[in-house]
Amino acid sequence: MNTYVVVTIKSWNIENFEALKKHDTEHRWVLITDKKDLTLARMQELNPRYIFFPHWSWIIPPAIFEAYECIVFHMTDLPYGRGGSPLQNLIVRGYKTTTLSAIRVVQDYDAGDVYMKEDLSLDGTAQDILKRVSDATFRMIPTFVDTEPTATPQAGEVVLFERRKPSDGNIAALKELGAVYDYIRMLDAEGYPPAFIETETLRCTFTDAEIRDGRVNATVSITLKQT
Repeated sequence: MNTYVVVTIKSWNIENFEALKKHDTEHRWVLITDKKDLTLARMQELNPRYIFFPHWSWIIPPAIFEAYECIVFHMTDLPYGRGGSPLQNLIVRGYKTTTLSAIRVVQDYDAGDVYMKEDLSLDGTAQDILKRVSDATFRMIPTFVDTEPTATPQAGEVVLFERRKPSDGNIAALKELGAVYDYIRMLDAEGYPPAFIETETLRCTFTDAEIRDGRVNATVSITLKQT
């Protein structure tokens, strides 16, 4: 019986993992949600066929990806969009769709060979999009189990994305309603710092944006600005 490890921190990925584990009783499935549990010693105990990283915010130790086949899922059509904050970087560039790339982990970020890809919509909030990414990821994972696909090198021009900072969510300088809507929705997800405006004394953060009839409606939370 092969063992497969899924390493993730997001609730929607954990839900999809539990559904997969319940459905597939022919294999051993192990979930890791804490970085202290992602150790070479633990992997040596489990001896997994694959280690999948649907969403992970920490560096994967080289000792692990050099010893085991590790797969990450990056939401651009690689090699376009290597780097951080792909969802936000795509939306601010005006993209309406993207491609989820399943790649092998190597030393250079997002540079590994590609196993498979799937097209995705960028409609809705960041949470909507990330759940869509999760669903696509957990459609791909059984394909790895069933077919053990061969990866091929990335082809095309490399375009790098810079990781966006919380301060990049300031919407004060935006001049178009469409951009305001996009900024709010692309940061509206579990664990993400929301879009905001600050005055001298107040901080206003925005979620649940809708755009219609020449206006953007959103939920606003107003707090005293921290000094």
